[in-house]
Amino acid sequence: MDGLPVFSLSKKPCYFTVNSHFKAMKVKIITAFLFSFSSAFAQVDLTTPFKSCNLEGSITIYDKTGKWLTSDEEDSRRETQPASTFKIINLLIALETGVIKDENEIVKWPGSTDTTLYGYRPEIYHDISVKEAFEVSAGWAFIELAKKIGWKQYLHYLKAAKYGNNNLSEKGDDFWNFGAFGVSPRNQVTFLAAVYAGKVPFSKRNIDILKKVMVNEQTADYTLRAKTGWTRVDGNDIGWWVGYVERKDNTYFFATRVTKKRSTPNPEFGNCRKTITREVLRQLGAF
Repeated sequence: MDGLPVFSLSKKPCYFTVNSHFKAMKVKIITAFLFSFSSAFAQVDLTTPFKSCNLEGSITIYDKTGKWLTSDEEDSRRETQPASTFKIINLLIALETGVIKDENEIVKWPGSTDTTLYGYRPEIYHDISVKEAFEVSAGWAFIELAKKIGWKQYLHYLKAAKYGNNNLSEKGDDFWNFGAFGVSPRNQVTFLAAVYAGKVPFSKRNIDILKKVMVNEQTADYTLRAKTGWTRVDGNDIGWWVGYVERKDNTYFFATRVTKKRSTPNPEFGNCRKTITREVLRQLGAF
């Protein structure tokens, strides 16, 4: 474990690590005890949002006070392809390596793309700024950047940033969607928290550019920065929504991942990545 309290409200037994003046002890506890352990997180319903969407998956949250919350501790540590959520670190790497100067740089449309893998999206088939490519998830644009970055530089920064499993054995230009590279929801959250704190191998300027591009919503009460992701691997749909909600009194880092068989229709699959997350964060007081 990471030496931080973990609150898992799934049906399975879970573990948490207690730091004290003595040696940290790993204690097995049952779910019932968790409800009395933390009044702040005790009343959060993590089951209904997933059931309402008829989806498997998990949500993992870490707040600035040091609390962890997950609906499934085992799933929160399971690695899968990050899909378009990789654009978060991809943008930082492209900036840090000098492949792009800033978010306004234009990526030239190569003239074709694989519509079998990525679907047919004619609205994004044109020269596009990096900022717009991030916002509308134009995967082809980041593939073009990846060709210039190269896998050696990727491996260097991924290791330095402690992001993912470092498995770039399939050295294609889209390893974040297809291949052996993987990241867990918990890793997504720890990386976002490190970005927020400036404890990553990227300049403050480049981190500030990322934070600006990641803004989804901004109100008087909170700022939401996030990125979606969706890939199709081994007959499964894998959907992500990762990011953080910043308030004056707290900051909530989150990673939600949902899965289903591609053969099982669910027209709300894309929307549910967000509705599940928003419902849990609403209960926590983030919204």
